Amino acid sequence: MAEPGESRVAVYIDFDNIIISRYDQHHGRGAWRKDNVYRLSPGLADAPDELVAKVREATVDLGAILDFASSFGPIVISRAYADWSIGVNASYQGQLMERAVDLTQLFPATQQMKNGADIRLSVDVVEDLFRLPDITHVVIAAGDSDYIALAQRAKRLGRYIVGIGVAGGTSKSLKAACNEYADYDTLPGVRQAPPVRRASTSAKATVAPAVDAPAEPAARSRRASSPSTAAPASTDDTDVARDEVDRNAVVEPPTSKRASTALLVKALELLGEKDDDSDWVHASTLKQQMKRLDSAFNERALGYESFTEFVKSRANLVELDESSPVRLVRARPAR
Repeated sequence: MAEPGESRVAVYIDFDNIIISRYDQHHGRGAWRKDNVYRLSPGLADAPDELVAKVREATVDLGAILDFASSFGPIVISRAYADWSIGVNASYQGQLMERAVDLTQLFPATQQMKNGADIRLSVDVVEDLFRLPDITHVVIAAGDSDYIALAQRAKRLGRYIVGIGVAGGTSKSLKAACNEYADYDTLPGVRQAPPVRRASTSAKATVAPAVDAPAEPAARSRRASSPSTAAPASTDDTDVARDEVDRNAVVEPPTSKRASTALLVKALELLGEKDDDSDWVHASTLKQQMKRLDSAFNERALGYESFTEFVKSRANLVELDESSPVRLVRARPAR
């Protein structure tokens, strides 16, 4: 049962909208349809190498969307809407299932059902809001103006609406209808799209998938607002350079100290996105965010008696302020 006043988040992803917008953002308006990407077979086995490279270059990191949504509170509903029999869509099933996202099947669209995802998603949101009155935040990952009425209705029902879309592919009116909006490119860990190539100068491209590319190291520095009492330290546990922390994908076991360091950095960056006035966050809030990102995180399993001790062991990356009863943590400013 939810604690009184606790935020609870529902996430709805118009999958086709996001991946098509991302592909067109990388390769030019209308490129998805021009390249017939939707006709590729599962596994992209019969696709030309150049087209496979273009698809991989425009890969969407759906984990970044879910991580951002978790910064508002625990995610209690997460659904993605698409025709999962399409080759490109099918390639994302593993990524989504690992994050416990419900895959809602939309059968091949006809001319009469071209807005099938919009209608199904909207109906589900309204039904969930009446059925689950404890949902406080609704995150809609889509850029279609058809969702304006949904956002307005959800706001009238007292929910906080967060929109996520691809830059250049999102309706301005939808942005205005949301309480908060974020471009996919600005989410922590997402590599920004390069300038659109107007003409290909090589026979084959060999661009690695965007989801596998390491992010810029370390959380960005913000304005300092209070003194720190924790001094930098060097221990076996924390001898991890700032540029070695990959916030995009932690492939080590949950008990790995390197994985927990990456988790700490990502959580601080996500919380920093929520408050521009101060770069300090409560230690308890930080731990909650880390557990939202990885429910298996446990400082005791790593050999620490308390979360404070765990934070102190990462003093080369974070600062701890213990000058008041409420412990505060922030990312150590990059030198």
